Amino acid sequence: MVVGIATIVLRIPGNTSLKGKRRVVRCVITRIQNSFNASAAEVGANDIHQRAEIGVAFVGNDRRWINSKLDKVLNFVEAMQVAEIIDSDMEIISL
Repeated sequence: MVVGIATIVLRIPGNTSLKGKRRVVRCVITRIQNSFNASAAEVGANDIHQRAEIGVAFVGNDRRWINSKLDKVLNFVEAMQVAEIIDSDMEIISL
């Protein structure tokens, strides 16, 4: 079994409320889940208005497939242009 985990740190410029942040984060998470059938959730920076941390996970049996899907998720979020990716981290674990 292979588990792929990615953390995406987003900057939401011009946002001044948690309500606005929630709208952006919900949009990104929902589109990731619907497009890639991945697990995704906000995992950090919960009280910072202009920053969001989103975690994404895939489980499978092929390391290359997992790596490809994580790369596609990062490119997808960047192409959405609702927030700027300021950092990302990927890890693939074989169990």
